[in-house]
Amino acid sequence: MTLKAEFDQYAEDVKKVKTRPTDQELLDLYGLYKQAVVGDINIDKPGMIDLKGKAKWDAWDSRKGMSTEDAMKAYITLAKQAIEKYGK
Repeated sequence: MTLKAEFDQYAEDVKKVKTRPTDQELLDLYGLYKQAVVGDINIDKPGMIDLKGKAKWDAWDSRKGMSTEDAMKAYITLAKQAIEKYGK
């Protein structure tokens, strides 16, 4: 299985966990996913009143400079942990 195929599979599987992961776990997964799929952040930072959007932007921005391959590997590791922790 290629890295991309494994990444895509875990991206689907992690959505099916029985219990919702913590907000921080979700933000970590989001930031790595966006870095793997899009690359470095390419949107403006949301305003102060958009707390959810700002948190997601910060999670993605914190991965700036990470290669696509490294982001995919880190995402797979986190997704595996979430699936083991919360069940599928």
